[in-house]
Amino acid sequence: MQIDWIYALVGGMIIGLSVSIMLLFNGRVTGISGIVNGILTPQKGDTAWRLTFVIGLFSGGSLLNVIAPQAFSGALSTPTWTVVVAGLLVGFGTIMGSGCTSGHGVCGISRLSPRSIVATLTFIGAGVAAVYVLRNLGVIQ
Repeated sequence: MQIDWIYALVGGMIIGLSVSIMLLFNGRVTGISGIVNGILTPQKGDTAWRLTFVIGLFSGGSLLNVIAPQAFSGALSTPTWTVVVAGLLVGFGTIMGSGCTSGHGVCGISRLSPRSIVATLTFIGAGVAAVYVLRNLGVIQ
C-alpha cells in the first residue's frame, strides 16, 4: 500500500506547529527570506535568534542526511547552473514580493491575509508557467 502521502501530512503538521510556536513565543512570522534578510542587514539584539533558526535548518537537513540518506537519493536532472540562476531569481522575487512562499504561503494564508493569498497564487502561477515554457524550450527536463 502506498503511504507516501502520510509523510507530506506529517511534514505539513510539523511546519504548521513550528510556525505557530514561532508566532506565539516570538511574535514573528516564519518567513525564511525575512529571517535571512535580518541576518544580512543586522539590527542590534535581533540577530541571534535568526542565526539559530538558519543553523537549525541546515543542521536538520544534515542530520536527516546522516540518519536517512535515501531521503536525498533523487538526483537532479537539471543542470547546476539552472538551479543557481533559479535560486537567485527566487531571492530577487522575495524582495519584490515582500516575502517568500513560506512567509506568504504558510503564514500569510493561515492568517487569511489577502495580500498573501494573491502573492501565493502569483508564485504558483508563475512557477507553473516557467516550468511549462522552460520544458518546451528544452532548458529543463
